[in-house]
Amino acid sequence: MSQSLVFKVKRHEPELVKPSKPTPNETKLLSDIDDQDGLRFQIPVVQFYNYDPNMKGKDPVDVIRKALAKTLVFYYPFAGRLREGNDRKLMVDCNGEGVLFIEADADVSVEEFGGQLQPPFPCWDQLLFDVPGSSQVINTPLLLIQVTRLKCGGFIFALRLNHTMSDAAGLVQFMNALGEISRGMNEPSIPPVWYRELLNARDPPRVTCTHREYEQIPDTKGTIISLDDMDHRSFFFGPTEVAAIRALLPPHQQQQHQHSNFEILTACLWRCRTIALQPDTDEEVRIICIVNARGKFNPPLPNGFYGNAFAFPVAVTTAGKLIENPLGYALELVRKAKADVTEEYMHSIADLMVTNGRPHFTVVRSYLVSDVTRAGFGEVEFGWGKAVYGGPAKGGVGAIPGVASFYIPFKNDKGEEGLVIPVCLPTQAMERFVKELDHVLNNNNINQTIKGGLKSGFIISSL
Repeated sequence: MSQSLVFKVKRHEPELVKPSKPTPNETKLLSDIDDQDGLRFQIPVVQFYNYDPNMKGKDPVDVIRKALAKTLVFYYPFAGRLREGNDRKLMVDCNGEGVLFIEADADVSVEEFGGQLQPPFPCWDQLLFDVPGSSQVINTPLLLIQVTRLKCGGFIFALRLNHTMSDAAGLVQFMNALGEISRGMNEPSIPPVWYRELLNARDPPRVTCTHREYEQIPDTKGTIISLDDMDHRSFFFGPTEVAAIRALLPPHQQQQHQHSNFEILTACLWRCRTIALQPDTDEEVRIICIVNARGKFNPPLPNGFYGNAFAFPVAVTTAGKLIENPLGYALELVRKAKADVTEEYMHSIADLMVTNGRPHFTVVRSYLVSDVTRAGFGEVEFGWGKAVYGGPAKGGVGAIPGVASFYIPFKNDKGEEGLVIPVCLPTQAMERFVKELDHVLNNNNINQTIKGGLKSGFIISSL
């Protein structure tokens, strides 16, 4: 992607899009998983669409705006506002006030973003304008959507979600409903259901599992990263890169059925990132793996549920052990952490939230990874075909900068299917991370070289 790309965006004044028909005026409680402190932030996603000659004469802004009003009839809680009650309990005031919508035009084409669309995106703040006063969690619109027409006839659909309302699966369900109605359907093929009480604390609450992900660790050594010293880059991992990392493992860990690509990449990135950040050897470091728990319940959560239904299981070790041991050590820690998540584990989290004041997951010396390859962002269609790119707009999102990375499905310019992973680190740490990752791949005779620190076989882009 061209990092020197500069373009102008002409925006109309933000407007509120309300449900097209009257909706219930009521108060709906979020679940005790939804309203934990670690989800009280806004998360951005972006979709790029090419021009489709079959849609000649159709305006994507007009199509999506009208469909949004109809979709909000079914997803009317999104048109409401969050309120906070006793004990920090969050609830939706379903008042039909509407969601923020911005119409925009840009003097740029999809092609000018380069052949490989991936985070970080140039001029991101113009593709999703941060409407003043809208980014607070309480008493503000729950969705902000900007549709930007491009000079090629394509468009960009950018959305910001109040994360307490939905996880990736829930958001994609809403976006698919919006797409279906944009394409002429009268109602979503999957009717939304609330049922947040399924993830509420028990009465009385009883914390039955160990939840080290919520330990409150003091940041005594100033490891929380400053926002003004952040380097955002994306890294591509295709079959060659994954095979190179897998080859570092002993034979019994190399088999595909033993460890998934997600687990192997997570172990590798966690280790490289820890080396790059240079903590003291006796300091604890953590890897947090987002695990979708929808299928962990018996019976599973109902089809159409669009709340947050995932856990933050964590593996903890010291920096010294992580760095000095072979990669297989980190891999086993990742595998065991993922296996912790059960239906009982989810109930235990909800109970912990109400007994401990809805704490934030631990961010001190933590790295959080979230696999959105199965979420389906790229499948969302508004009538112009599937997205050229669809998914998270950047890494490092959340209340704490630099902690999170997403695993996003991606096809490189050779046609290889793989993952693109945005990473966000302080500038000097990023240089060490690049060097360490290059070393990992080169040790397996992968012919990769860093050119100016910006691009190689695995580094895709940086800003």
